[in-house]
Amino acid sequence: METTRPRTFSDFAAAVARAAGRPGTFALSLLLIVVWAMTGPLFHYSDTWQLIINTGTTIVTFLMVFLIQNTQNRDGAAIQAKLDELIRASAAQNAYIGIEHLTEEELDVLRARCEARARDFRLSEVVDAAAETANAKAAAAARAATGS
Repeated sequence: METTRPRTFSDFAAAVARAAGRPGTFALSLLLIVVWAMTGPLFHYSDTWQLIINTGTTIVTFLMVFLIQNTQNRDGAAIQAKLDELIRASAAQNAYIGIEHLTEEELDVLRARCEARARDFRLSEVVDAAAETANAKAAAAARAATGS
């Protein structure tokens, strides 16, 4: 027997965010604004005519902020969980799991440490490449000197 779970706010927010991002929704919104603009002369561009669009857009914008924030929060949490799993399952340092809970100052220190490691790593790559080039030139010179 299959049970249906009730729609939660998250489900509703995700559905609205998906619908709001579709081209058809944009076209419908654009059509609504064109119709509203065309009715301007009919209503003599009255304050009520202007209030209708101002109130409508304000309400939609206000509600969409919360719906989009909800979907962004869930997406961010899902991405963080995926990254944590990749870190846990790889040779990366497990100490990075959960760093999204650190303070801004702690993250700045961690970011600086990572940047320093990256600079050191790039420097070691440059040194290694220079050594390989020097070794290749030395080997070529040795072959040329021996005539082989």
